[in-house]
Amino acid sequence: MFIRDLKATILCCTPSYAAYLGESMKEKGMGPDDIPLKAGIFGAEAWSEEMRHDIEKTLGIRAHDIYGLTELSGPGVSFECSAQAGMHVNEDHFIAEIVDPDTGEPLPDGEKGELVFTSITKKAFPLIRYRTRDICVLSREKCSCGRTHVKMSKPLGRTDDMLIIRGVNVFPSQIESVLLKSGYQANYQIIVDRVNNADTLDVHVEMTPEIFTDNLGEITERQKNLEDSLRSMLGIKASVTLVAPKSIIRSEGKAIRVIDKRKI
Repeated sequence: MFIRDLKATILCCTPSYAAYLGESMKEKGMGPDDIPLKAGIFGAEAWSEEMRHDIEKTLGIRAHDIYGLTELSGPGVSFECSAQAGMHVNEDHFIAEIVDPDTGEPLPDGEKGELVFTSITKKAFPLIRYRTRDICVLSREKCSCGRTHVKMSKPLGRTDDMLIIRGVNVFPSQIESVLLKSGYQANYQIIVDRVNNADTLDVHVEMTPEIFTDNLGEITERQKNLEDSLRSMLGIKASVTLVAPKSIIRSEGKAIRVIDKRKI
């Protein structure tokens, strides 16, 4: 394995690819003690706390979040400290705000809204009040690490990939959270369609090798349990289909989680 061969101690990639590496290690009979990794820096896509814990357990590392936008400066706009409780914004380079996604009006610290940045050191292509479309929360509470820069939460979703299904706002991160809490890995696909003028929500979820079975009764029961959990989280019905391990296409870049077939 290249991580072991290179004696790498830090892994930088998307969280979904880190989860894929952990999955591949398990298949090869490897555990955290077989690799030299100590920490990981993951970004470029939304990931839940449950996914963080799963990656940390599988790879035996501390998993830290990093946030950036190509339009601003790329990675490093904000980063997570040892407290792992939000990402400190580099305020010597960027002014961060939270605004109401609908009105654009500024919101106070602690309120959930759309993240907006103004670059104050970038040359040639400065940005003033750039709307990121990311939904998060800003906090200026004292951090145990000693840093005083404002912290932003993990992005809770995006205003432009938020799904509105039967009048309900649905974020893929909500579905991912339910799956990971139920013992599944973050290998899933959300398929939205419109049938007879009504939205449908289907979630395809990979079974792990440990629970993989061809027992139809057991599969049906597991699907129903997931459907009940998703209804409790989302407030609407979602149909779950459990599929075989490795049957959902992997990506080395950003994972493709949502397929929206609606013609509206």
